[in-house]
Amino acid sequence: MLDPADIQALALTAKLAGLSTVLLLLIGTPIAWWLARTRSRLKGAVAAVVALPLVLPPTVIGFYLLMLMGAQGPIGQLTQSMGLGLLPFTFTGLVVGSVLHSFPFVVQPLHQAFEAIGTRPMEVAATLRASPWDRFVTVALPLAAPGFLTASVLGFAHTVGEFGVVLMMGGNIPGATQVLSVALYGHVEAQELAKAHVLAGGMVVFGFGVMLALYLFNGRLGGLRPGTSVGAGRV
Repeated sequence: MLDPADIQALALTAKLAGLSTVLLLLIGTPIAWWLARTRSRLKGAVAAVVALPLVLPPTVIGFYLLMLMGAQGPIGQLTQSMGLGLLPFTFTGLVVGSVLHSFPFVVQPLHQAFEAIGTRPMEVAATLRASPWDRFVTVALPLAAPGFLTASVLGFAHTVGEFGVVLMMGGNIPGATQVLSVALYGHVEAQELAKAHVLAGGMVVFGFGVMLALYLFNGRLGGLRPGTSVGAGRV
């Protein structure tokens, strides 16, 4: 069974995944909408930046975040001058790292959902004198609802399973930055294999349940898939 430290790690992981998912949706929605609608020459470059965490090892992302947010980094110096202290090895630092690492898992499904809408519904709404904002809220968002569900679930699930970025950015501070994946690593290091089995098995069941639910849901819709370019995370 889970010990008190593992329960703390579970609660912190749920908090981190929930907050990161909300931020990812808020930040990723306008970017995905722009990618789906723009004809700018920068579209390819922006899409490549969004997808970059899929090909970069999480430890590389974590390393550069530490360089940027550390005492000598530009973001670190800015946060210190504002009286906010340093972000690495804090919960806020975990959120920043998680959002950046899970970005493509949210933006890509939203991008696909917005592209699947096409231009016809928006043109019809425009002929009815709907403003751009009204067209987005009353036409695009409802039609893209399956994409939002997929993006939310993938963003949450991917954050739960993160290891490299959260270890680099947060370390292993019980009750403060120790999430489930890091707690599992600690049990393995300490040869506490029974406890490791409980955490690892729970995460396997959680991951399988998430993916099965997504594929069944999207299979009933007969269209949008959980994300064509979503790859497995690496340490």
